Amino acid sequence: METELINYDKITRRIWQNLYKKTLPTLTEKELDNIKSINDEISLQDVNDVYLPLVQLIRIYMKTMSDLSFSKGLFLQKIADTQPFIIGISGSVAVGKSTTARLLQLLLSQSLKTSSVALVTTDGFLYPNQVLKEKNLLERKGFPESYDMESLINFLSAIKSGKDVEIPVYSHETYDILPEKELIKSPNILIVEGINVFQSTLNKRLYINDFFDFSIYVDAREANIERWYLERFKTLLELAKQDKSNYYHQFTVLDYDDVLKMARDTWKKVNLVNLRDFIEPTRSRAEVILHKDRTHKIDKIYLKKY
Repeated sequence: METELINYDKITRRIWQNLYKKTLPTLTEKELDNIKSINDEISLQDVNDVYLPLVQLIRIYMKTMSDLSFSKGLFLQKIADTQPFIIGISGSVAVGKSTTARLLQLLLSQSLKTSSVALVTTDGFLYPNQVLKEKNLLERKGFPESYDMESLINFLSAIKSGKDVEIPVYSHETYDILPEKELIKSPNILIVEGINVFQSTLNKRLYINDFFDFSIYVDAREANIERWYLERFKTLLELAKQDKSNYYHQFTVLDYDDVLKMARDTWKKVNLVNLRDFIEPTRSRAEVILHKDRTHKIDKIYLKKY
């Protein structure tokens, strides 16, 4: 891995945690529990050691962007419009992207009390299951072609222009797009989380990265991610036992060993292929890479040099 990251400074957790004086508010255990994804692990020590320095770095980027926007306005002799600061977060399925996204939303909201911080997942830009069936893509759900990337680009463009935008909502319980929409009111900061956030549109006109002011990739060894994926699957099965409307309920009435074999096959034939072919190759587009060890603990941070 490290030989492929020649454009990054590798920073150990010990060094990273001492890069700034902690002046930002921290969280309670209850607040942390409320934002953790299923089977993810994170501690208040992680918040202090890793995420508070990360928030401080993001604030440096925000100040730099604001100064540049002001200077461009002076150069053009006009008042520059204030644009939302957009953060992209990517990584494999089951690596903990959602926890990172929600934690950053909470910490940024606390440290920038006058700023609105919105969070959007790209799951909402998956084509509905019926459309995927018509396109013969249901077995490719999560791969680049299963997303309406043009709609995602249009959404980011509208947000950058300061508009309020309605977007589709995805349900992990029904495994499909819901009928209702979610209104995203033009935020000061927008966090966009998903496996595809660093990928390009099919016509290569624009990268989603073009809209990001800061970007993060959550990384880990494949064997660890597979284990986390299977652990999460088992938990989802347990939670779905009494809920017939839950997508995972259909698997609770089948032989448990057969269901686990199906999950392992899905990892190898779908998620691992997607990771190797389409997700991991975009890692070097991130400004920061957070690397996790087998216990979910972030042990290394990579910061892009230039």
